[in-house]
Amino acid sequence: MSIVLRGITWDHTRGYLPMVATSQRFAELVPEVTILWEKRSLQQFADAPIQALTDKYDLLVIDHPWAGYASESGVLLSLNKYLPDDYMQNQATNSVGHSHLSYNFNGSQTALAIDAATPVASWRFDVLEREEEQVPVTWEELLNLARKNLVIFPAIPIDSLMNFYMLCLAHGEEPFGSVETVVSYDSGQAALESLRGLASNCRSEIFRMNPIAVYEHMTKWNDVGYCPFAYGYSNYARSGYSRMPLTFGDLVTYGDYGPLCSTLGGTGLAVSAACKHKELAVRYAQYVASEEIQRTMYMMVGGQPGHRKAWIDEEANLWTQSYFSQTLPALDRAYVRPRYNGYLHFQDQAGNHVQEYMMQGGDTRRIWELMNRLYRESLTISKERRLG
Repeated sequence: MSIVLRGITWDHTRGYLPMVATSQRFAELVPEVTILWEKRSLQQFADAPIQALTDKYDLLVIDHPWAGYASESGVLLSLNKYLPDDYMQNQATNSVGHSHLSYNFNGSQTALAIDAATPVASWRFDVLEREEEQVPVTWEELLNLARKNLVIFPAIPIDSLMNFYMLCLAHGEEPFGSVETVVSYDSGQAALESLRGLASNCRSEIFRMNPIAVYEHMTKWNDVGYCPFAYGYSNYARSGYSRMPLTFGDLVTYGDYGPLCSTLGGTGLAVSAACKHKELAVRYAQYVASEEIQRTMYMMVGGQPGHRKAWIDEEANLWTQSYFSQTLPALDRAYVRPRYNGYLHFQDQAGNHVQEYMMQGGDTRRIWELMNRLYRESLTISKERRLG
C-alpha cells in the first residue's frame, strides 16, 4: 500500500530543496511513503494563516509566532507527546538560540526547529576595499558608510517591524512588557528615530526589499558594500550559488548597549492534527530534525539547520565561508517575538506604521498610538479566542 503525505514550505532554495531531498531519502528508507511538497512565497509564508492549510497538508513548515494559535486550537500535533524524551532533550540541548523553545507554547511542542535565522550583517569585501572602507563596527560607523550610498537593508513592513523591536531593545526596553503599550513612548520614539536616521541615508528601493531581494542585489551588482541587518541566508555565502558570495558576521554595536539584539526567525516542521498517517509524518519530522541529517544532507542541499551541531560543524563552515560560526553569537542572543494567540493581528499591520515613519518622518506619537491600538486589539482577540 502506498501512502502519500503532502507538505507545504516556502519558495527559496533554503526552504524547498532540503524538504525535497530529505523526503526522497526517507521514501527510499520507508518505501511505502511518498511525500509531495508544494511551496508558497516568502510573503505568503509570513502572512497566510495555518488554519487554512492544516486540512490540506500533512506537514507544514511554519513560523514560530503561530505556536500560540496552534497550541490553543489543536490544529497541529503536540510533538512532545509523540517523540521520545531523549530525542526531545537532544533538540532542546542543541537549540540554536531559543529556536527550539520558540515552538513550545504552554507545554506543547508545535513544531521541530529545522531552520534557524536572525538578522545578521553581510558585506562585499571587494566593494568596501574598492571604496577604501572598512566593515563598520559601531552604529556611528554604519551611518557614515550609509551616507556614502554603500548600505542597503530590507525595509518592507515586516522587516521594519522586526528591526523596530531590535532598536527598542538597544534603547533599553523589551517590547510587550505592558498590556497597554507596545513599549514606552520614549523607547518607541528613540527606536523609530534611529531607524529613520539610517533609512534616510539609504536608497528608497529598500522599502520594496525583503532579505532575499537585498542579497540578490548585493551578489549581482557592485554598488553596495554592506547590509547591517537582514535575516541571514547561508546560501549567499556558498561558492557557486551567486555571482559574488557574501561574507556574513555579527551586528554592529549600539552605544553602551553592545551588539544589537535582532529578532529571531527560522522555521519549524509541524504535523497537522488532521493527518491520517500521524505516526509516519512524525517519523519523517524526527528524521529531518535529527542531528545527523541536519548536519549533513539538510545543510549540503542548501538548508540552514536548526540543530546546533550543524552550526559548529567544521565541514558546514567550510561550505559556507564560516557563515554558521560567525553568525552564531547573534542567533544565541536573538529576541523571541510574542506567540500568544492573537499576536499576528499586530504583526500583520504594525510594520506599515513603522515603515511609514521610516519613509516620511512625521509625528512619532501618532505612530506609537496607532501601534498601541493594534496591540490592544490583538490582546482582545487573544482573550476572545480563549473564552470562545
